[in-house]
Parts: sequence; structure tokens; C-alpha cells
Amino acid sequence: MTGKAILAFSGGLDTSVVVKYLQEQHNLDVVTVTIDVGQGDDQKKIAAKAKKLGVKRHYNIDARKEFVEKYIFPSIKANALYQKKYCLATALARPLIAEKVLEIAKKEKVTALAHGCSGKGNDQVRFDITLRAGSNLPIIAPIRDMNLDRTTELKFANKHGIKIDNVAKRFSIDQNLWGRAIEGGVLEDPFNEPPADAFIWVKTKNLSTKPSYLEIKFEKGVPVAVDGKVMQPINLIEYINKKAGAAGVGIVDHIEDRVVGIKSREVYETPAASCLIEAHSDLEKMVHTKHETKFKAIVDDEWSWLAYSGLWQDPLKSNLDAFIEESQSRVTGTVKIKMLQGSMRVVGRKSKYSLYSHDIATYGSESTFDQKLAKGFVELWGMQSTEANKLQKKR
Repeated sequence: MTGKAILAFSGGLDTSVVVKYLQEQHNLDVVTVTIDVGQGDDQKKIAAKAKKLGVKRHYNIDARKEFVEKYIFPSIKANALYQKKYCLATALARPLIAEKVLEIAKKEKVTALAHGCSGKGNDQVRFDITLRAGSNLPIIAPIRDMNLDRTTELKFANKHGIKIDNVAKRFSIDQNLWGRAIEGGVLEDPFNEPPADAFIWVKTKNLSTKPSYLEIKFEKGVPVAVDGKVMQPINLIEYINKKAGAAGVGIVDHIEDRVVGIKSREVYETPAASCLIEAHSDLEKMVHTKHETKFKAIVDDEWSWLAYSGLWQDPLKSNLDAFIEESQSRVTGTVKIKMLQGSMRVVGRKSKYSLYSHDIATYGSESTFDQKLAKGFVELWGMQSTEANKLQKKR
């Protein structure tokens, strides 16, 4: 094969090795793209490494604002937690990265698309489906296609003079604005407690004995202000990450079912995501009817599954998006969260669209609820259940 390939490039072991495989095994010129979704990496350093590897051109794209507004905010509206735990941080970023790669691919008129995903993870699914949805070009994935392992990659890198930072690092990290995924090392034994030094965002020692609070204001399902301050999307998430993390909030440790069928032990740091999703879900329950709440939970679960599974492009997700967006018209209000030594819970909420009525709910003498009406309701509500129970006893 001759021509030009484009690669989403992080500068780590996998993508550095892939550059050389594309050049040597496939005889391809390589264009690399680094998309900033809040990894915290040194973009200049990554660009310099790409140049040293002999790529024809390298692009740095700051997509943080788009990531928050078009991916994170929709996930908040969907209360998106895969298997009730994972906030989808990596899963949300992958289709955005793939979309940006396709934009540069068109500009550069490449003949092939490439990525550094393995055949064991979910990212191959997320990249491949988004890339195939937007292009008919072949996809080359050397790590997967050649069944490469870390030891083989390190030998290849050493042979070709590819410098790899932190070769002896204890964990594999994937980080963006919405979360930090920690894998590998001692965590591969699911009975091992994650060591304290695995965490950067969430404080695990010497936590304050005094509670701290977050007051999050939403407008139509979107967080717009925290602690009385209107903030830009990126700043809002960073602020909550820092404050909740300092209170020890945001560690997720669970057994996860990957798309490819593997069960994996996953550890995440998600302070802002944990707080924002909990607050949003609580506010919805205040302004939605019980029928809306019940049905939306089904929609949210399916939305989370589609996003996790790389099916961001599926028409069903667009259909669910439309329902979710419509459901947010009354999700406006403020939620108060109390945080103390790693715990977090909602302790207050208010909204101009609240369906909670003090006059009806109160047990005081000022209640407007006529209790006598309940007798007939209870009789009718349980009629079939009680009759069925009587019938079973006769049999």
C-alpha cells in the first residue's frame, strides 16, 4: 500500500509505534492529529514527538468547548451512567476525536485511516464505527491487526529509537475533562484496593471533618452556575472537579462489561460527573411526573448503552436525543449537595416548575389534602392483587 494515512496521535507507546508500522509495514506517509479534550498533556511536546517520528504534518485541535457542549451536556441530560456507575468519560470523547480526524482526513486527502486501539478494548469499536459512518477509506489498526502486546511494542520502540516516557508507570491512564480512567498493574486483581497514589483528582487522605457544599443551578437541564457564580462550561466542570475532589468525592470502582465480551475491573475519578449527574437526576424528579421519571429512566439507560458501545451514530440515539431534549424544558432550578469525607448527597432542591406542593404534602393542620378520598382509591388500586391472592389461597 502506498499513499497517506491519518492517525489520532497521543504521543504514547501505542500511537508512536503505530506511526512506524504505518511507515514501514504499509509504506504510508503519516499525518497525525492530537485533539485536546482536557487530557492535560503538553501539546507542543506531542507535536515535537510527531515530527521526530517523521510524520508529514501534525495538527493540534482544541476541542474542549465542543466536548463539553455537544457531548458532556447531553450526557448530563441523559443522566448517563453505564451500568449505573461509569459516567462515560472516555466513551464520549472517542466519537468527537474520530469526527475531528475525519475533518483533517478530508482536508489532507488521505488514503487510509488509522488508530492505536487494541482488540481487547472498547475504543476500537468507538473509533471504527464513527470512522466508517463518515468515510469509506480503509481502517488500519496495527495493535489489533498484528495482535501486539506491550512487551512486543516496547521492543519495537527500542529498536526504532522511539523514546517512551514513563515506561515503568504503574497504571494506564486515560483522562479528559469529564473523568480519569485508571487501569492495569495491581488493579488487574479485582480484590486489590486501589493504592492512594493512583488518584490525582480525588483526595483520599487527611480529609476535612467539616462538610462542604455545592449549589448547582440548571437551565433546561444544563448546568450554568455553581455556588452563585455563572461560569463558562469548561470552567464550571473544572471548578466542581476541584471542589468535590478535595472532599474525597468521585471515585468509582466496579466490574464492567466491555463491548467485546470481556469483564474488566475499572477505576475512575469523576468528581464533577458524579455531582452533576446526581444533582440533575434529583432535579428531574422534582419537576417531572412519576410517569415521565419512570419512562425516562429506560431511555437514559438505553442512551448510556449506545454511547458506551460506540453507537453514537445510530439513528436510535438521535431518536432518544429528541425525547431527552424535550424532557428538559422544565428542568430548571438549583440543587444543593453536601460533601463530607468521600460521601456526597443531595440535601436541597428548588425549582419554579416544582410539582412538590407543601400544602398537599404537609402533615400539619394547614394541609389541603382530603384523606377521606384515599380510602376508595386504595380499594380500587389493590383490587386485582387482593382478589388474585384470595384465589390462590382457595386453590
